[in-house]
Amino acid sequence: MHAVIPYIVAALLCSTGVYGIVIRRNVVLLLMAVELILAAATLILVTADAVHGASASTGQVFALFVIVLAAVEIGIGLAIALRLYRTFGSVDITEVDAQGDESSGSDTDSGPAENTDPAASNPAQVKL
Repeated sequence: MHAVIPYIVAALLCSTGVYGIVIRRNVVLLLMAVELILAAATLILVTADAVHGASASTGQVFALFVIVLAAVEIGIGLAIALRLYRTFGSVDITEVDAQGDESSGSDTDSGPAENTDPAASNPAQVKL
């Protein structure tokens, strides 16, 4: 097998992942696109290790590290997606961003805080 074929496949995987990140707005599909990029990195590491023949198998060690990193990323990402769905009722990033802007905008437009002390609101009733 030629060493060029895995590199081309890795480039296709990575470009598909980048395309998915740029185009998709669903959190779950974004996580899948990130997984494609991590799979491309793993393929490059293993191919480079096999082609260049490192004695310590460093490519395989780094590939194992990337696999562990991908598992952690999926666990945290799905937890965030679940929290977004429970909070906003959607996992679409544009809807969540729009709802987040609406809720944060109402806090800043409310004006100055009201004083709840009745003596401060009516100075004539203050007893000395």
